[in-house]
Amino acid sequence: MIIGVPKELPPIKGGLECRVASSPWGVRELIAAGADVYVESTAGKVVGFSDENYVAAGAKIAYSREEAYKRADILLKVRVPHKEEWEYLREGQILFGFLHLATAPKELIQTFIERKITAIGHEIIQEPDGHLPILKPISEIAGKMAPQIAARLLETASGGRGILLGGISGIPPAEVVILGAGTLGSHAAESFLGTGASVYVVDRNREKLERLQHQLGHRIVTLLMNKYNLEKLVKFANVLICAVLVPGERTPVVITKEMVSSMKEGSVIIDFSIDQGGCCETSRLTPLKDFVFKADGVTHFCMPNSTTLVARTASHAITGSSLPFIVKVITLGIEKALDEVPSLRKGTYIHKGVILHKYLKDLYTKHELV
Repeated sequence: MIIGVPKELPPIKGGLECRVASSPWGVRELIAAGADVYVESTAGKVVGFSDENYVAAGAKIAYSREEAYKRADILLKVRVPHKEEWEYLREGQILFGFLHLATAPKELIQTFIERKITAIGHEIIQEPDGHLPILKPISEIAGKMAPQIAARLLETASGGRGILLGGISGIPPAEVVILGAGTLGSHAAESFLGTGASVYVVDRNREKLERLQHQLGHRIVTLLMNKYNLEKLVKFANVLICAVLVPGERTPVVITKEMVSSMKEGSVIIDFSIDQGGCCETSRLTPLKDFVFKADGVTHFCMPNSTTLVARTASHAITGSSLPFIVKVITLGIEKALDEVPSLRKGTYIHKGVILHKYLKDLYTKHELV
């Protein structure tokens, strides 16, 4: 099989996207499994992976995006293909990446169907116990990034409330509310505690809250997610972290416009759920390349590819977590791999142009399951 690793394009023109779908060491492992690998020139340059590093690992360099796409039987991407790349997709290709097809344009879904693409979403590859092996390390990164993003946006120069996360003697710390006690929310809670902030975690699942409380002790406050608690919490929150996830589906909106309008001016909302539509009614993708805007005086950070801010760490994480599944496809072939690896089949939105994923199928009911 031939694997193509194109250079990633940013979500919007002029934006930032520095991650790459496979590092040089990952390429070496793919070649050892029996694949030929083409990497688009400068695909990893920003994170310190030179063309020479890839060649030393055994890859061939593709000197155009079109070549990286059209040579490939398997395309390795970080993000869903950009609209200008759709024309390069050829019939029968296998695509791996964080695709988020629940919120993708209908035209892209139609392109996948017409060209009989097999689209495998890193974010929905799921083990029988519910574990999300590729999404988990990216969520961990995002959670650990949350305090540094929040601290910057709270600064007076950024239009924030001018609050130090940890406070000082005699002056209280910031109040941080985290929606979701999964991987991202848990790591965000631990990281905010490390700054000295006051942390509140909200989730619908009592067991998740119990586990987090056991892990972090009574340094955090946990609450069940309901309208009463949310309305109470947002009024005093200096930072609101949205880490709500329903794998493979559009994120439910749990924070209303009215709740946002009740927040203090200069407070911060970081909606990490924006790649699945966002869980805050005022969250949206913007043409601003830093993805920061204000609504009702509240600063919103809605960056769909936020881990590109630490692109080298993220690229290593994506390589390591996705590699076992890609190797299975190389060694077994796609049909046998989907039969023998339930988590891989669970992560398949579309197979050879036919929709497998239930949520996506419900959006496009005219297409039948394989």
